[in-house]
Amino acid sequence: MVGKVLGIRDLEQFSSRRSSIYVDPECEKFFELPLFIAASSNDITTKCQCWQFSPGKEPALRSFTEIQQQLQQGKKREVKNILRENSWPINSPIRSQLWPLLCGQHLTKQNTLDGFYWEMVHQVFGTTELSEKPIMLPAFVDATHCLPYHLTSTGRAVADRIVNVLGYDCPDITYSPVLYPITSILLHFMSEEEAYICLAGLVGSKEKVFINQTKLLHEVTWKTVMQIAKKHTKSAISYFQRICPGLKLERVFMDWCWWILAGLPFQHLVRIMDCYFHEGIKVLYRVALVILNLFHKECQSNNEWSPDNIKNDIGNAMIKFCKKIPVSPAKLLHAAFSIRGLSSQYISRIFVKTEMLLKSRSVLNSGSKQLIKSRSSDNLPTSQSQVNIQMMSHTLTIRELFTLWSWLPVRITMYQPVLLYTTEEHGCSLTTFYVRVEQHEPTLLMIKTCNNEVFGAYCSSRWFERNVKDDRGQRQAYFGTGETFLFSLYPERAKYPWVGIENDKDLGHSSELFMAADSKMITIGGGEGQAIWMDENIRFGKTDSCKTFNNPPLCPSGDFEIRVLEVYGFVGI
Repeated sequence: MVGKVLGIRDLEQFSSRRSSIYVDPECEKFFELPLFIAASSNDITTKCQCWQFSPGKEPALRSFTEIQQQLQQGKKREVKNILRENSWPINSPIRSQLWPLLCGQHLTKQNTLDGFYWEMVHQVFGTTELSEKPIMLPAFVDATHCLPYHLTSTGRAVADRIVNVLGYDCPDITYSPVLYPITSILLHFMSEEEAYICLAGLVGSKEKVFINQTKLLHEVTWKTVMQIAKKHTKSAISYFQRICPGLKLERVFMDWCWWILAGLPFQHLVRIMDCYFHEGIKVLYRVALVILNLFHKECQSNNEWSPDNIKNDIGNAMIKFCKKIPVSPAKLLHAAFSIRGLSSQYISRIFVKTEMLLKSRSVLNSGSKQLIKSRSSDNLPTSQSQVNIQMMSHTLTIRELFTLWSWLPVRITMYQPVLLYTTEEHGCSLTTFYVRVEQHEPTLLMIKTCNNEVFGAYCSSRWFERNVKDDRGQRQAYFGTGETFLFSLYPERAKYPWVGIENDKDLGHSSELFMAADSKMITIGGGEGQAIWMDENIRFGKTDSCKTFNNPPLCPSGDFEIRVLEVYGFVGI
């Protein structure tokens, strides 16, 4: 079996060649206690950790086997609580098994077969031998934030190789500055191949966000943190704006993730990663808010952080403060998870609104004519799009098409519509509907009733998400995002957006019931009624007012018989 850190096959050889391990022996001087190398004849465990147990009686800590059993039983919520509460010391052997287990649960690609990584290494570099020459890093890496965390030159070369292979295997990654630091952290506890598999799980996760992979999502993330901070750390934000009247909060929050990754001591960072690898980026959001509050308190009581000393560069002051953070890892996490009113739904709502705004702005500001595929200069569908719709549709007139087009997110109007499913051609079967539609995102549903009413919904997420399971291993009842909206075209013309789009308040679960589906029905909108419900034969349906969209029934009678159902996707997305 390959050694966890150096790739040495013989564990005793590893222990005797400490100077050549990935982590620089010189880093001992940075730590309070000597480096600890754990070794067992039966188990290759953590090889390079720092900070022994604190003096005194330690609470009993949960074992890897216990956590593994909980995950196998689908008890993700119980695992979450264990990870939050168990402060394993940094020299604990548990992480060499725990972290691959946590990251592995997010894997969606078949890139974890034995030998896959080394085949990729050979394909990219022509050899599996580690080159002594520097490796050119992929474009998505930010060279100013290639944090090595005391890796040796060999360790840094391995980290370079891992991110190159990941970039080759995942060409959709265009900007991801946190990927390299996380790679470096993983190499403290596992082999090169295991680190790659862990990253593949984090990058490919569909259920949770771990690592942003584009500049747009990077910007959406820091702006989301800024919006959350304005609500949950009001005193800190007011203080910084008061001592620096010209301060642009954007400049401070653009570096929010580096408060954690570049600022916090390694023992804090490792404990954060224990939770992050299971719960996702929301853990970092919470930690960032605690850092803001702690820094604010220190500014008021410690002359080192007086207004005169920090007002010219609050961003750097934040990172310096984090290096000397006055609380233990356990207290930091306890404070982070004690923040009230910071639900996943609330974070998602802020994120989606920010993403929608930035995507629309980027399209409007784009001067590239190549991007404008189906939108004319007056924001109406091109003649080609009009012809396509008229040839395909049994429900839309040109006038109704223009109305509907004006309601779509601007970025979506760049793409040509394509008819994915119609009852006129494909029959009335929910099974056929899923086969033809479920992998497309977004989709546009158009219903024409036997009374000639025309209405429908813009559905922001794939219908395949009806199969995604929650923390308890249960299929989630509802899915989708706040970009979903309802509309009516005949006899009334109206758009009904999500109620949270203009409201930052947490409106409760009933306001976020966007889409639901199973083998018996499809539902859009919920909360004291369903905006659109259709049966498994796509023949009968009903429509009510609902809390998610605050809409009236979309047809006067409430119940309707379907004459035609059409579902459109968009080519090129």
